[in-house]
Amino acid sequence: MANRFFMMLFAFTMTFTSCNSDDDSNSQSYVPSSTAFNSIRQAALEDMTQSFQIDAVNGMTTLTSANGVEIDIDASCLTLSGNAVTGLIDIEYVEVFDGGQMLVTDKTTMGKLPTGDMAMLISGGEFYINATKNGQQLDLGCDMNLRIPAALTAPDNAMTLWNGVIDNDGNIDWEEEDVAAGQVGVFLEPNPTGGQTYYAFFNSFGWTNVDRFYSFAGPKTQILAGVPTGYNFGNSAVYLHYDGEGNALAKLDTYDANTGLFSEHYGQVPVGLACHIIFATEDNGQWRYAIKSVTISANAVYTFTLAETTVGSEAQLVAAINALP
Repeated sequence: MANRFFMMLFAFTMTFTSCNSDDDSNSQSYVPSSTAFNSIRQAALEDMTQSFQIDAVNGMTTLTSANGVEIDIDASCLTLSGNAVTGLIDIEYVEVFDGGQMLVTDKTTMGKLPTGDMAMLISGGEFYINATKNGQQLDLGCDMNLRIPAALTAPDNAMTLWNGVIDNDGNIDWEEEDVAAGQVGVFLEPNPTGGQTYYAFFNSFGWTNVDRFYSFAGPKTQILAGVPTGYNFGNSAVYLHYDGEGNALAKLDTYDANTGLFSEHYGQVPVGLACHIIFATEDNGQWRYAIKSVTISANAVYTFTLAETTVGSEAQLVAAINALP
């Protein structure tokens, strides 16, 4: 009888433990730090970074990226502490064209409206360019030019040039360049091969974007998202994919520690729009994520549980996002 009692007690204990595993509860034993989450984002950015060297003696130099973007840089315009640069110069370059890459690098497409609110942008490409000499930052004294194959996204005459600004929370906010203030801007032109090319002119290092605002005439709303216990703005993120707009990604860019909810707090999400809302975090060097198909309703709250998440590699997450409609 004693043996039977202990066997029953053991079976009960195992059943109770099984019902509270990571697969069935809303919390887990491992919860990532903000440092761990930022590390996999940084790793994704490093994976996408292309490195070039140019020689100052050559003056104007054209570099060609992995996706066929041509980058014109005049090395004679580069200075270090006000002095002309000689010898080899290191160029760091990143190009981002799809929602999967935007998510893993946290380079979303949220642009600043004239009111100061943020709204969804449709991107013709996000670009980071920087120049250093022996690790020292160089200054740019003239314009750079990008020639971007429009087929990488879609030809669109409404595109303008945007400057990326990293805010205090680590979000990248896009501010439209004032084309009246200098020789900057974007032009869509035919190219000799029969396609079309964006010609982008700008005069500063850092993040640049070819964009336009997403157009929607109907009512808009604010949405909220709840995430599993232990997750917050520091160690996770929530994104919004507009179906049919793969070269764009919105972000729920604020978090209320009292409610535990992420928010798109400007009320700019179109009501009735088919979307996918995405929860993403880190898990022992990999990505943990969940993707929900939703149709936006007014003032909706969308909730993620740990049981809905999947653990996978950066490549698997990028592929999952890029496979969305």
